Amino acid sequence: MGRQSISFTEPNDNWLKSQVDNKEYASKSELVNDLIRQARKQQIQIDWIKSRLDKAENSGFTSDSKSQILAQSKSLLNG
Repeated sequence: MGRQSISFTEPNDNWLKSQVDNKEYASKSELVNDLIRQARKQQIQIDWIKSRLDKAENSGFTSDSKSQILAQSKSLLNG
């Protein structure tokens, strides 16, 4: 496992500390690794949505632009 040294802003460092203090995570490293795993999963989902948008846009099935479809998808996911 690679070892890194990173700096956090004070609010972010305080939040990380609070998560560890609340026993949500055993360490800041565990928390940061979990956040990275979540971001990687999210990126996979984003890439899948983008590929579906490209396919739909190129099929001529809709007259909506990619940005319109993406905005609709985001509102459905967040709604």
